[in-house]
Amino acid sequence: MHFLTCLVPLFLVLSVSSPLVLASKDAICNDTPFPPFCKSVLPSNDSFSIHDHGRFSVNQSISSAKALMSLVQGFLDHQDSLSETMIHALEDCRLLESSNIEFLSKTLETIRSTDSLASSGDEDDLLTLLSATMTNQQTCLDGLESISSPSNPASALRAPLLNGTMMYSVSLAIFRHGWVSDARQSRTLIARKLGRKPPTSPGLVLYPGGNVVKVIQTVVVNSSGGGDFRTISEAVAAAPNNTDGSNGFYVIRAAAGIYNEYVNIISSKKYLMMIGDGINKTIITGNRSVADNITTFDTATLIVTGQGFVGVNMTIRNTAGAANKQAVAVRSNADLSTFYRCSFEAYQDTLYPHSFRQFYRECDIYGTIDFIFGNAAVVLQNCNIFPRLPLQGQFNAVTAQGRTDINQNTGTSVQNCTITPAENLGSTATYLGRPWKEYSRAVFMDSFMDSLIHPAGWIAWSGDFALNTSYYAEFNNSGPGSNTSNRVTWEGFHIINATDAVNFTVSNLISGASWLPATGVPYNADL
Repeated sequence: MHFLTCLVPLFLVLSVSSPLVLASKDAICNDTPFPPFCKSVLPSNDSFSIHDHGRFSVNQSISSAKALMSLVQGFLDHQDSLSETMIHALEDCRLLESSNIEFLSKTLETIRSTDSLASSGDEDDLLTLLSATMTNQQTCLDGLESISSPSNPASALRAPLLNGTMMYSVSLAIFRHGWVSDARQSRTLIARKLGRKPPTSPGLVLYPGGNVVKVIQTVVVNSSGGGDFRTISEAVAAAPNNTDGSNGFYVIRAAAGIYNEYVNIISSKKYLMMIGDGINKTIITGNRSVADNITTFDTATLIVTGQGFVGVNMTIRNTAGAANKQAVAVRSNADLSTFYRCSFEAYQDTLYPHSFRQFYRECDIYGTIDFIFGNAAVVLQNCNIFPRLPLQGQFNAVTAQGRTDINQNTGTSVQNCTITPAENLGSTATYLGRPWKEYSRAVFMDSFMDSLIHPAGWIAWSGDFALNTSYYAEFNNSGPGSNTSNRVTWEGFHIINATDAVNFTVSNLISGASWLPATGVPYNADL
């Protein structure tokens, strides 16, 4: 399904002073991706402002999420005829819809009694929440539709899923037009405080000359004994619940060793910092894959959902191997999450920045097909990207970005990174990315590309799907693979200048200047 037939300028928004504020329902709906659907659901009330319609649409979105949750639970209550894989997929949907109800409720609570927001930071927070609801919806649908089964509930759930997606899309579009200010169009962000007070104790310093990181408590994990815990999962379980970050981080120091465990940092475990003894010293490893009758979403060795997570100095592996297809090392759907000096090792689908705002600095990423994928707003900075040797007849694609809606604030930015082969690739074709979803968005800038990068740079997903609606861009790259003279000629591909590239920096794409200082992780805010 094509939502729109053309791209609009990056981060295009209307101000609250726009004439659209007082426009009719038809005028409002014509500026959403689904005008007929929008007109069918919004009330015909001439006294409604755009803000009234926005609040109505978010409330309808909550109702849609609750109805879908009930349908999914109905299938899970009668699962005797369902396959193991289908049960896993439905459980994913239940988790994702539960999150959507939470995100939409937070949005409605914020905008219920105001027609303007206090800061650009508040705008970014709500854009991120609404963007994440659509990503969750798509993940549920993808998981269901990946399963071949004569009794597949996907056939019964597809219509409510798609209707819910359109409802979320309308809510996101109206929010952008009604609440997002002119200041955000220029993407000039002022660093805002997140309630963190200056440290009153020595705290942590992650690198010489770096910021002091405030610490609530530090515990030690050592698989050989001698620490507070023997497993990382035990240390995570002991962390306090639902902290707001104002008192600092709960720090887990994981001593050198191999941790054969699946670590899940759930949403209530917020502002947790995990520090290892170094890459290839502290190693978390697992081998789950879709061959185990689970969804890609569930294959990760490390899953991070708790807001404000910071991972430092460790290796996370998925050793399932190329033959077992999708097998994730790390899946992060944690807002304001950061990885510093970590290594992610797998083959297909290694690193899964699923949703929200994320930052990766000085990390090593190994993989083959679509090995950096997902629909987060994510910046990878000063990282080493290592395409590996895939199965015979396969090609490598560094990114597969999953943006499904023109108004989502998501995209993958690869800045000042180095792309070199992990091993002798021979004649293996390696591309910068391919469009997984309709509005896939990825930018490579100021990065070194070795000769392994195919001259075309990018490769289609299927036929002409998303070649004109995606946004792929390159800026100021170097190395033999950066030559753009033979790049693809898709409408969605761009050679950009600094004015456009600045939209994909830490300051602009992920609001990083406002939250990264408290993590202690180094970063470059701009180009």
